[in-house]
Amino acid sequence: MDISFMGFDSPLFRDLHHILNDEPTTGNKSTTNAYVRDARAMAATPADVKEYPNSYVFIIDMPGLKSGEIKVQVEDNNVLVISGERKREEEEEEEKEKEGVKYVRMERRNGKFMRKFVLPENANTDKINAVSQDGVLTVTVEKLPPPEPKKPKTIQVQVA
Repeated sequence: MDISFMGFDSPLFRDLHHILNDEPTTGNKSTTNAYVRDARAMAATPADVKEYPNSYVFIIDMPGLKSGEIKVQVEDNNVLVISGERKREEEEEEEKEKEGVKYVRMERRNGKFMRKFVLPENANTDKINAVSQDGVLTVTVEKLPPPEPKKPKTIQVQVA
């Protein structure tokens, strides 16, 4: 893929593109490939995070995904994982190829979308709401109420 057309022709962007698109040649290839795939997905999935007095809100672009294709999970009690995968319609491609249509340029992203967020201690993982609208996923995680301050405990002094 030629990245210079997007204005990313600096050595830094070329090296980053090379690293993200090279297949690993050593080690456990399937594990490494999965790690590289996840790293690519995370790097290419933009997100905004807002903190409100009573909640945290995560806003993630998920273009082309229906709500049933998006997965929102909590792992290890405090890691919010948002993922999905957009696949190119094979039937659509086959139909177009039969009609003599071919891609001249493919820039829209296909593949896995993923983000992981470590939730703060005051996040209530039992109160999470996810809404997908117009290709934007909004995940709201309510905050736990602050702990009540401990009241001093009075000990009765006895006479000996």
